[in-house]
Amino acid sequence: MKRTIPGFFFPVAAFLLVGAILGPVLTVLATVMPGEVVHAFSLAPAADALRVSLLASSIATALASVLGVPAGYWIARFSGRLAGPLLFVLALPLAFPPVASGIMILAVVGQATPLGSWLASGGVTISDTIAGVVAAEFFVSGSFVAIASTAAFAALDPIFEDAARTLGAADWRIFARVVFPAAAGNIIAGIAFTWLRAIGEYGATSIVAYHPASLPIALYVALSASGVEPALALSYGFVALAAAVLGIQWFLRRRVVV
Repeated sequence: MKRTIPGFFFPVAAFLLVGAILGPVLTVLATVMPGEVVHAFSLAPAADALRVSLLASSIATALASVLGVPAGYWIARFSGRLAGPLLFVLALPLAFPPVASGIMILAVVGQATPLGSWLASGGVTISDTIAGVVAAEFFVSGSFVAIASTAAFAALDPIFEDAARTLGAADWRIFARVVFPAAAGNIIAGIAFTWLRAIGEYGATSIVAYHPASLPIALYVALSASGVEPALALSYGFVALAAAVLGIQWFLRRRVVV
């Protein structure tokens, strides 16, 4: 059956929304030349900040995936009435102002806290270290994977799991060979958005670990010191990173789904 558009408002709304988002992005791409971006990231502050952001966001995303995928499966299948409260808790960091998130993290692992003092006595410092950057990025973005995984697993018909179980397959094998491949497309999307949220995090990171500077902090420093034009080159870098990750996510998702 051929689908008909219910009215002109729907496509107009879609194009207006896309235009509002795409306009600033295209402006940055048109304003800054690729050579300026290469030059900006060849300088020590931006290059170092890029390395910090890539390392910290990758670690935070890996931790979120290792914990979030199995957690999402358990919440979707076995948590029962706990599912609602658990998802509510997972969504809390998404509602906090980033600066408040940073303050909350410091209240737990700051050097003046019991846990922070105990860690410091063992030579582990969270504040103003790469571990602090990871902690801040994980707190603000880690729940994306779990929430996306929960939705992906909940959308699957459990009949296939039940069939595999009646054939004698172990629970771990059912998860690895039946459930996860079926939900992998949406899980990959959740992982991609987790990484993008992590690498773009400024507020919580600036409170927990202003040093070593991550890319968002380097962007703010460039803006404060030299104005908008030099900061545009670093903004171009964010556009390129986002486009690359979303492109990879789209390719992998098509391969998984198809």
